[in-house]
Formats: sequence, C-alpha cells, structure tokens
Amino acid sequence: QVQLVESGGGLVQAGGSLRLSCAASGRTFSSYAMGWFRQAPGKEREFVSVISWSGSTTYYAGSVKGRFTISRDNAKNTVYLQMNSLKPEDTAVYYCAASRELAGAPRAFGSWGQGTQVTVSS
Repeated sequence: QVQLVESGGGLVQAGGSLRLSCAASGRTFSSYAMGWFRQAPGKEREFVSVISWSGSTTYYAGSVKGRFTISRDNAKNTVYLQMNSLKPEDTAVYYCAASRELAGAPRAFGSWGQGTQVTVSS
C-alpha cells in the first residue's frame, strides 16, 4: 500500500486556477494508476480524473473535461491536478488515490490521501 499526501488546495475566485499535488511514498509508485476524486458536503465522493501508471492514458469526468489536467512525474513520486476556469460547483475536498488497475470507481482504489480543501467563490 502506498501512502499519499495532497497539497495545494485553497480559496480562489471563480475563473481562477489551482494546482493540486499528491506526493506518494514507496518505491512502487510507478506501478499504480492514480486518480483524483472530490467530495462536497452531503454528497458522494465522485470521480474527477485518473491517469495510468505510464501516464499515457487519462480520463476525466465530463464536468471537468477541458478545464482540468492530470499528470504525473514518476521520478518525483508525484501526481498533479491542474485546475483552470474554476467554478463554484468545483468546491469540495479533493482526494488523490492509488489503484493497481485503471479504474474510475472509488472502491477500486486501495490507498487514499487525507484530502485538501478547494473552495471557489462566485
């Protein structure tokens, strides 16, 4: 199991940008697909994006496609989520997660970070 720590959240105005980072510990980071999920109060945790172990395959939720970009740097054991054109509806706690398979369901991810708060004001 890999240990994950998110950072980079904060408060931004609508239309602004943030870059989230997720630092992973362990020597097998490159073996994991990495995903970003978010959870707003009273709502289910939802899929945002996922990237394969090689970085060659990415998927995005329709609500963020064209605005968010997921990337990874295996040499640095880090995955990123660049968020542009932020909307108030993007407000949530954002979590990174690791899976041995490329998937979009939260149950497929066995390791989770503690989350970082993103708040977008209108």
